[in-house]
Order: sequence, then structure tokens, then C-alpha cells
Amino acid sequence: MARILIADDDVILTEMLRFRLEALRHEVIIAPDGMAAIEALEKEPVDLVVLDSMMPVVAGPEVLARIKSDPATAQIPVVMLTARKSESDVLAALKGGVDEYLTKPFIPQELLFRIAKLLGR
Repeated sequence: MARILIADDDVILTEMLRFRLEALRHEVIIAPDGMAAIEALEKEPVDLVVLDSMMPVVAGPEVLARIKSDPATAQIPVVMLTARKSESDVLAALKGGVDEYLTKPFIPQELLFRIAKLLGR
């Protein structure tokens, strides 16, 4: 079982992911915006972050930069799950330290497979 933070402002998407991940016995924390994601990471450790790029308050790339610049969170795997699919967006995220980059719409089972791979399962 892993603790997974999902940072995305799409309620339907986050609930679908919560359902699927909890069915695999993971604990899920939902952050509806970038600031809530940062605050959640400060409160309790997580094993993986699923991060949207376009979110209110603080955007995903800024959240990613904060995760990777803090020694306490720098080693947490991050999956960027976003509608942004331009070459510059993908390269910026990879340079910023994301471990996986998937674009919406996505195949849920593929995301679950990538999460399992990053968690070492």
C-alpha cells in the first residue's frame, strides 16, 4: 500500500483515480489546486504524486519545482498527467524532474501500470 497525492482540479478525474487506486489498496489524498498540493506535502509524506499542469492558485510546473528542490520531497516520483502535450511542455516537465508524462485523455490502466512501476511493484 502506498500513499498517493493526486493534484488536479478536475473532480470527476480525481474521483475516478481515487476509486481505482483505493481498489488497489492505496491511500489517496486529493489536492484541488497547486497550493493545496504543496500544503499536503508539508503535512505528511507521500510515496508518489500525480500532478496536473494546469491548476488554479499554483500551476503544476511550480509545484514540481518545489517538490524537486526540497530535499525532503525531491525523491518522490511524480507523474505529470495533463492536457498539455506540446514538445516544449513535455521537455520542460522532463527537465524539471517528472518521472512519467501522460497526456489527457489517457488510458487509466496505463496510468495504473506506470504508478505500479514507479512504486516498484
